[in-house]
Amino acid sequence: MKKKSLALIGAALLSTVLLAACGSKSSQPKDTTVKLGVIGSDADVWKPVAKRLKKQHINLDLVQFTDYNKPNQAVLDGDLDMNAMQHYDFLHNWEKSHKDNKLTAIGNTYIGPLRVYSNKVKSIKDLKKGDTVALPNDPTNEGRALILLETAGLIKLDGKAQPTTRDIKDNKKNLKFSPVDASQTARSLTSATASVVNNDMALNAKLKPSEAIYVEKINDKSKPWVNIIVTKKSEKNNKVYKKIVKAYQTESTKKEIKKVYDGSTIAAWNYKF
Repeated sequence: MKKKSLALIGAALLSTVLLAACGSKSSQPKDTTVKLGVIGSDADVWKPVAKRLKKQHINLDLVQFTDYNKPNQAVLDGDLDMNAMQHYDFLHNWEKSHKDNKLTAIGNTYIGPLRVYSNKVKSIKDLKKGDTVALPNDPTNEGRALILLETAGLIKLDGKAQPTTRDIKDNKKNLKFSPVDASQTARSLTSATASVVNNDMALNAKLKPSEAIYVEKINDKSKPWVNIIVTKKSEKNNKVYKKIVKAYQTESTKKEIKKVYDGSTIAAWNYKF
């Protein structure tokens, strides 16, 4: 009888241990995977963020693009959950052109001043009559590039909020403008005298910010060009997405932005414009 009792007690204890083990396993939080679309070297800024998020059981899957026009549609189609590759002005214009307003910003990331580069002249003042300047051809960045050139004293515009080359009213040097895809602006330096290049594209092309011949000034008028994290409006209160924004907007990320972009880009979530 004693042996039988001991066997029963042992079986009961084993069952208790097994149940406890199963219970602790089932009570562990499940990992959530979130797909985030990025362009160029932004992935290097996000990798340390993704590493920190693993501790919160969030797997951040970084999906890289080379075309600015695809990540928004990918969010709408459900191929991405979020993206971080555009500024406010780009999003607003994308919505207008696609007649779709189902996307929203849920957090600021950084602002990267546009820069003018050249392999042929050392100063923007050295541009001569008839020289060619390459510009990014998407509506927001083309307008922004033209405003930059106006600030540099090369042209005068008619005052439109989002100008195109047709809105140039004064061009004393008779400069020629070559709008190309943003990904081609750095490559255009082999043919154009100068080129206005977005920060991420400049970094990918290994252009040094310190060698730019002109840099966009950052002031309160620059707010439309603050880069953002975007998702569907229906997901704006998603708790996991809010954790991702919080994990990004840290001092560690500020340091990473400075490191990755060689000091050329400014963290913008608490920047005093």
